[in-house]
Amino acid sequence: MTTTTTTAPTTTYNSAPPAGPRVIALAHYAGRAVLEHVLARHGATFQQQITLRPLAAEGPLEREELVGQIAGALKVDAAEVEGVIAELIAKGLVATEATGVHATDAGRAFHAEVSSETAVISARIYAGIPAEDLAAAGRVLALVAERANAELAALAA
Repeated sequence: MTTTTTTAPTTTYNSAPPAGPRVIALAHYAGRAVLEHVLARHGATFQQQITLRPLAAEGPLEREELVGQIAGALKVDAAEVEGVIAELIAKGLVATEATGVHATDAGRAFHAEVSSETAVISARIYAGIPAEDLAAAGRVLALVAERANAELAALAA
């Protein structure tokens, strides 16, 4: 009688290269492509979603604060963010009052729908990754972002 043994398949996760610029960039672009695919079905862009998110999730912001926050996050100039805010206003997802900007009911509903769709996909993407690995990746990525932002500030000075 012969017996066969089976081994667990080796996954890309188990044999992945160490984190570095290319690996981090590929993960970012893969995740962003997923989000952009979902957003395209709703007629929205990545920049619009990133600009709407703090308004829908956290509430009204002073326009200058929102512009600074998004320009810093996306590494774009204030004029580009102002253009995105204008697009969101034209779509009825954002409204202004005095110096503030807030998500409309339609904007909050849009954000909730996209968040719900992407949460399901994210759950599949992150399924089975141990919590300690996610925590380590979070620490590394936060440090990489901090250092990259410092380098960018030095280059701009």
